This record gives sequence, C-alpha cells and structure tokens, in this order.
Amino acid sequence: MRTLNDYFISGRITDISTAGSTFVVVPDSGKIVKIVSVLQGAISGGNAAITFEIDGTAVTNGGFTVAHSGSAAGTSDSSVPTALNDVAEDGKIEMITDGNSTGAKSLDVTFTIRR
Repeated sequence: MRTLNDYFISGRITDISTAGSTFVVVPDSGKIVKIVSVLQGAISGGNAAITFEIDGTAVTNGGFTVAHSGSAAGTSDSSVPTALNDVAEDGKIEMITDGNSTGAKSLDVTFTIRR
C-alpha cells in the first residue's frame, strides 16, 4: 500500500553485463521500502547480480538476480529492503552490477522511498 509520504526516484544501469556502479541522487530523506527494475532486452551467458549501497553500506535484502534464462525486454525483478535502507537528503544510492551476463542491455530501476 502506498501512502502520501512515498516518493519515487529512478535510475538506469546502462549496461547490466559490464561490472560497475551507477549512482542516483536522493532529493529528500526517507527509507527505501521497495526496489523494482525492468530489463530492456535479453541477456545471456549468466545471471546478473544487482546490489545497492548507501554511502558504501549494502542495503539489507535490497539486491536481486536478473536471470538470463527466459530474459527479454520487460523482464521485471524487485526487492523489499529490511534494514540499512535509510537515505539522507542530497545523498546517493549506488546501483551495482556484477557484470556476469553477456549482452549490453540496460536495466531501469525505481526506488520507492517513504518519508
């Protein structure tokens, strides 16, 4: 259930199959209560592990695996962080891919943040 205190920010991992980090800025303090993603094309060769950090600390239960088997444009994954998910105004969230898959496809990620 969404409340009037929820807001959403989005970011894009340009190439899920290349190990690296991408950052999104947080406009207002709160707590990440849900993370959803959508893949922009099929990946192969292996699964891609996606994790999230706030100021270098991993978000507890925030990560997920984008499976290569059956992947296609529109494939969605999500997680519900349970701890270490507080964000500060003007802070940043780091989106990390292990690059274990092949195929240069982007992954769009949306964070639900509750004030």
